[in-house]
Amino acid sequence: MNIIKRHLDDMERCYCTGNVTIDGVPYVLLASEQVGGSCYAYTGPDLSVRETVWEGAGGTMSIIEIPGSNGQFLGIQNFFPGFQSEGAKIVWGRRDKENGWVTRDFLSLPYVHRFDVLSSGGVNYFVAATLCGSKKSREDWSDPGKVYVGVMPDNLENSMEITPLLDDMEKNHGYWRGSMNGKSCGFFTCESGIYAVLPPVTPDAGWTKHHLLEVPVSDAAFYDLDGDGEDEIVTIEPFHGNCVKIYHKTDKGYKGVYKYPGECEFAHALWAGSLRGKPTVILGIRRMNAELVMIQYNPMSGTYTESIIEKGGGPSNVAVLSQKDRDVIICANNRNNEAAAYFVTD
Repeated sequence: MNIIKRHLDDMERCYCTGNVTIDGVPYVLLASEQVGGSCYAYTGPDLSVRETVWEGAGGTMSIIEIPGSNGQFLGIQNFFPGFQSEGAKIVWGRRDKENGWVTRDFLSLPYVHRFDVLSSGGVNYFVAATLCGSKKSREDWSDPGKVYVGVMPDNLENSMEITPLLDDMEKNHGYWRGSMNGKSCGFFTCESGIYAVLPPVTPDAGWTKHHLLEVPVSDAAFYDLDGDGEDEIVTIEPFHGNCVKIYHKTDKGYKGVYKYPGECEFAHALWAGSLRGKPTVILGIRRMNAELVMIQYNPMSGTYTESIIEKGGGPSNVAVLSQKDRDVIICANNRNNEAAAYFVTD
């Protein structure tokens, strides 16, 4: 693989990565967690065309495209560093041909850290995790977070009701969109492990939930890395932790088969999927050497190997945009205040 980096922007406390597609054109979105921070959209062959999505907001943890919406999205604002996020909310954004990018408030949800929109049976379902319920100080975890669910309204100018699905989720931090038994699924991580939630198959059915792994997990990703037809689980342990593992599914549950051998502090960014057709894990570490790492399975040796893409950036989140002739690693380099993209070709 050939990897070429492009510096997109200087962005203080760049944190969030995302992408949307509008009229067939892909837009990469990167946003800041800083108070008063910005969000920009990048497009064009080398992502050199920048448009302002918002300025003067910040606290952006996640941006998710709404399925079937031609590029409309939901995004978090007001989740500021130090867990100052009692005023966190979700906004609805879209690109208007006459007025450019516009946003409006959609849902107030204190301490919301991750969320998604899952489609099932022709219905879009909202699912969101709060890091905690409240805080008296940065280290106060006495009020655990929850996972909330609701049905997305057809008109996003209308309100949406949400109800708790899971509670007692201490340090409710990570999320991964995947599938279970061929059905759309969301995976949430916290001190008591990894939980899978599946939206109703029909509108009158209920949500399904499973407890998959019972170890403290900060973030997780799911993908078939070794080609056996079953997804491995890649984890960062514990909360904002220093241990990265891969678990393999067996008849008796999940068994650890790999541990990242490098020194690691505050691992945070995690993605797993196909990179130029090869199963790959992308890991971002925010402290120490602050590296961006690629991990791949070697079927000849039956082992995993690591390669460093870059040091010093301190990635907080990564995403991958898959295209015909290349893949693009979208990277929020939090430590060096940089929005970046890495173009990957064969």
